Amino acid sequence: MVKIIKDFLYEQESYKIRGACFDVWKQFKGMFKESIIDKALTIALESKGLKVESQKRINIYFMGKKVGTYIPDKIIEEKILIELKSKAFVTKQDLEQFWNYLKGSEYKLGFFVNFSPTKLEIKRVVYDTVRSKASATDQCTYQR
Repeated sequence: MVKIIKDFLYEQESYKIRGACFDVWKQFKGMFKESIIDKALTIALESKGLKVESQKRINIYFMGKKVGTYIPDKIIEEKILIELKSKAFVTKQDLEQFWNYLKGSEYKLGFFVNFSPTKLEIKRVVYDTVRSKASATDQCTYQR
């Protein structure tokens, strides 16, 4: 039985996403390139009853004007971003770029997942609803 934590954003979905990531990790570890991990993760997520959209285009705005398009690896249940990597280690720049994509979108929650050769890294990043009132560093909460 899953224990419900008060005010835990999208708790049920988060639990299923982590489970799907571990299912793929158990089978493949970090042995394959990102495209294979991506396809396997879609199957694992869908097997847990989650709606998955791959490569959905998200417009990025600045001062009310579209300045570009971001294409995350996955959108879950139309409310959670997933960005995948399959590399030996992630850099600070990888995480900052993910943070900026989340900040520039309408989504409140994102998962940055790296299937490295030695470990599975999952970073659960919450971007608060006070987008226009605080700086990015004030709004970022990292949870594992």
